[in-house]
Order: sequence, then C-alpha cells, then structure tokens
Amino acid sequence: MDSNKTTLLENAVEEKQEKVTAENRYDDIVEFDEPAYKPRKRRSGDRPDGRRIMTLPAMSCLEPFIMSARSDSLNYFEDVIDITNVERYLDQKHREGYTDMTLLHVILAAYVRVVSERPSVNRFIAGQRVFAAKNVECVMTVKKKMSLEAEDTVIKVKFDPRDNIYNVYKKFQLTLKEEIANEDSSFENVAKLFSKIPRPFLRAAIKLLYALDYIGLMPKALLDVSPFHGSMVITSMGSLGIPAIYHHLYNFGTLPIFISYGSIFAGDAVKRDGTKERHHFVTLKVVTDERICDGYYYASAFKRIKRYLLRPELLDNFAESVKEDID
Repeated sequence: MDSNKTTLLENAVEEKQEKVTAENRYDDIVEFDEPAYKPRKRRSGDRPDGRRIMTLPAMSCLEPFIMSARSDSLNYFEDVIDITNVERYLDQKHREGYTDMTLLHVILAAYVRVVSERPSVNRFIAGQRVFAAKNVECVMTVKKKMSLEAEDTVIKVKFDPRDNIYNVYKKFQLTLKEEIANEDSSFENVAKLFSKIPRPFLRAAIKLLYALDYIGLMPKALLDVSPFHGSMVITSMGSLGIPAIYHHLYNFGTLPIFISYGSIFAGDAVKRDGTKERHHFVTLKVVTDERICDGYYYASAFKRIKRYLLRPELLDNFAESVKEDID
C-alpha cells in the first residue's frame, strides 16, 4: 500500500472515530478481500478445523504418543506485566467513544497479532497428530449477570490473524451481546440435549465423541459451538476480584493454551535513572500444551505478547503480513 493510500485510510479511520457513539461503536468491522492463509486442497489426515503438519521433526511426531493425554503435557508460565501504558491507551479509546474497551480486548488483540507472527502457537493435538488450526478461535466463559445465582454461558469468537484492536474489540463485543441476549446459547442447547440422555447411554455418547474427535470426524456443527475446541481460552480472575490462577487444559477437544489474568495492583517501577515510579501491574498465568511447539518458540511468542501489552498503540494497525505454519 503506498503512502497516499495509507494517509487516506488513516484519515478515514480518525474521522470515524470522532463520530463513535454507543449505537455505532460495533459497526464497520473490516473484512478482508483475501483469506489470511493460502487456500489448500484437503489432504488425507486433515480435519475440518485444521490441516495435519507433515514435516515435523521425528521427536515432535513421537511426543503425542509418549504424552498421550493433554494433562500429561502441561507447562506453566507466569509473568507480571506493567499495564500503565495500557491504562493510558484505554483512556484514549474511551475518549474516542469505545467506552467498554478493556484490558481483555488488548490481551486478545496481542494474542491474535502474535498468531500472525508465530503461527505454531495456533497448533493443536488431535488423534496423537499435530495440526495447524485453520482459524483463530478464542473461548471465554462469562456470567450473564454478576451474581451467585446467574448462569454461565460460553462465547467463542473467531478472529482473523490480521485483525487490529478495533476488529478484535467489535467481534468480541458483538458475540458477547448476542450470547447474553439469547436465553440459551448454541452450546447450551447441545448440552441440554445431551443431559437428557440416560446415564449409560450418555457415557456411550461421550465415548463416541472422543472417538470421532480422535479420527477427525467430529461434525463441523459441533466443532463450531464446542468450547473445548479452539485456539485458546482466556479468563479474567481480576473481574472477580481475585489473583490469576493456573487453569488446567481439557483432555477432550483441541485447546492448547489457557490464559488467566488477575486483579490490577500497584507497585514500583525502576526508571532508567534509578528512581522509582508508581505503576500498575497485572499477573498473567498461562498453561500450555508443550507438544505443539518447543520452549524456545513459546518464549518468543510470550515476549511478543508482552511487547504489545507494553506498546498497545501498535495494535491500532492491521498486521502487515501473516506467517503460515510449516507444511
């Protein structure tokens, strides 16, 4: 894109932002003309939600057999993030009219951006094979009301790896509003249907789902609503007023990463001149499936996420390019 077109686009975005209201702040999600990943013919071993990676090192092929369950393969990571710049950034977005944009949206946008740069974090294990996910799907459990008696619902949001903060925010909020407004979500309808099956038959039905998932024949309609299939799960313990937790991954399904963040707290940050300044921080705790990529790769991805949380303004722009996983 040449500089003149870039300037025109930036001016158009700024003009729209000046007119943001509660009625239109979720409008104008940018849709891309071309898919993020090049079209591929489906090969033997591919699934509706992922393509099988055929060129892995031998050890990476063996790991899903040595550590056959996801619960055998958990790694735990913790980092404390200075979110002082994020708070300033969100103040600016609130003045623009995006009054319900929060830290959650910034973390999601940072994760989505890193998928475009480090695609191996968007792999999953199924049937003891390694797959590259075809989409970026984030899952979150939310309460319809903040009360002890209120029901939980699960939202599942599909992102494009090129999305900027505005696309991530709008897609998430629209999905959230729709699920809260519905008396029952798509997954809740499926869960209610299964809950009516007598116990012996229900156990058989669940075993059948495990088998279908193992061989890659899970119906796409179930994959689309299942909260156990996707790229990552995120939970805000801070919204409950408690610290972050290490949340387990599920043996059923494909989810390889669970991110939790806690309450914001104040602490001293040391400046370059050696003096201290009061900043705000949040703790991130992450549980990962170590079979999808090695520790060096994970470390690189987490450092990139931290970079975007320290400099959230970088998320205003769309990703310039998207790296594809290996064949």
